[in-house]
Parts: sequence; structure tokens; C-alpha cells
Amino acid sequence: MAAATEMTTNSTELEWALNVLVKNFDKYASGCCKKPRRISKKDFRKMLSQELNHMLTDTGNKRAADKLICDLDENKDGRICFDEYWTLIGGIASPIACLIRQQEHGTKFTK
Repeated sequence: MAAATEMTTNSTELEWALNVLVKNFDKYASGCCKKPRRISKKDFRKMLSQELNHMLTDTGNKRAADKLICDLDENKDGRICFDEYWTLIGGIASPIACLIRQQEHGTKFTK
């Protein structure tokens, strides 16, 4: 199954969200023609402060950002590849999903 890259007016919310996540990675990844593309430490810190400053604490803290890069950087090349970026996205999405479920569960019992 091939992945389509164009978004249409018929795109689902999930398709739209995935497109946004991929474009966000590409926005900060260096090397327009290099495969695989990677995000440098400097650009990763920039991405954290500009894109995730409402969901993550200490996004302006260089030391905290560098620790996060180190934790995500499985191959220890000092840069973030798409798979490592996806680990970050999953790590952010998982607690959000739990909060949404808790809120929905709490709402059901308060009605």
C-alpha cells in the first residue's frame, strides 16, 4: 500500500494530523535532499520552543532540551531522525490520551 502525500478536502482528521506531523518534521530537518533527513540539536531546540511550548515544560531550557535529544537519539548520532521524532510524538500523545479518557470517564459519572 503506497502512501498518498497530497491532502484533499476529503481527507480525514487523522490523515490531516499525520500530514501536519510529517511537515513539522520536514520544517526542522536539515538537508533538503539527504535521505534520511535529520533534525540537528539546534533545530530540535527551536522546534521544542516554537511548536511544543504549551505541552512540554522547560522548552526554552537548553540543558533540558539536550537531555531530551539524548534520550530520543537511539543511534547516538547527535541528531533526530524521523523514527526518533515519532517516539517524541508518541511520548507526548500517550499522556494526553490518558487525560482525555479520564476526563471522559469523569464526565460520565457526574451527569
